[in-house]
Amino acid sequence: MALDIYLNGEFLPKDQATISVFDRGFLFGDGVYEVIPVYAGKLFRFDQHIERLNNSLAAILIKPPLLLEEWRSIAEQLIAQLPGRDQSLYLQVTRGTGHDREHAIPHDIEPNLLAMTRLLGTPDENIKSHGISVVTLDNDRWKHCNIKAITLLPNLLAKHRAKQEHADEAILVRDGKAHEGAASNLFIVKDGLLITPPKSDMLLPGITRDLVLELARHSGSAYCEADIHVDDLEEANEIWITSSSKEIAPVVSLNGNPVGDGQPGPLWKNFDALFDACKERLRIDGECR
Repeated sequence: MALDIYLNGEFLPKDQATISVFDRGFLFGDGVYEVIPVYAGKLFRFDQHIERLNNSLAAILIKPPLLLEEWRSIAEQLIAQLPGRDQSLYLQVTRGTGHDREHAIPHDIEPNLLAMTRLLGTPDENIKSHGISVVTLDNDRWKHCNIKAITLLPNLLAKHRAKQEHADEAILVRDGKAHEGAASNLFIVKDGLLITPPKSDMLLPGITRDLVLELARHSGSAYCEADIHVDDLEEANEIWITSSSKEIAPVVSLNGNPVGDGQPGPLWKNFDALFDACKERLRIDGECR
């Protein structure tokens, strides 16, 4: 089934969508994006995703082009093409189409807006049963990783290096501290305490990350936001990565060595069930709390 996309005020088939070669996102990676899960046709934490989008826009000096409800209207029209289905909604805003390839930021252009959706696959039961493997790599990205920028080349290369080492994800380390994955946030469980690095310009403020902390608070689980050093990773009883696409994934191998007993851990199993219950509440009554 061919799905329409949204581009600059129009809904149209993707093969009819065109953008100028002078779009600054195309030339410079000058833009930001969001990926929003949709469960049974219900938007997952949409307000929080748009808030993060607006924060990213502000950080790169672009005025938000749409209000929250305008974004919601576009999103709902797109996801209505796949009624009741689980989906992944993509939003992108670039600074706009320049007059030439000039580095200086022009002030007389309007942002280019793109939105599209696709089917979201069901969670991989193999991951739930057997977990994933990760390797640690140097975090050589820029120091504004809190911005969800479309300039993802360092992340792509880290992911590629992880694949070359037969791992599913790279955990990025700088100055002895593990901050996040190439495309995920990081949690560890150590001596019964759930730990994730505090928000900073060194990591993306993940929406799923925030939900995990809410689930910890509501379930009475011990948790904290604190730096995770490489020694903490190596000594962890459990390691998790979280993202909109991976949800909460258990890590069973770190740099070729088993994490804990080499199986998804008991606290992860508890939080996986809590997360699934949250999604079910969203499907039934539109709320994921």
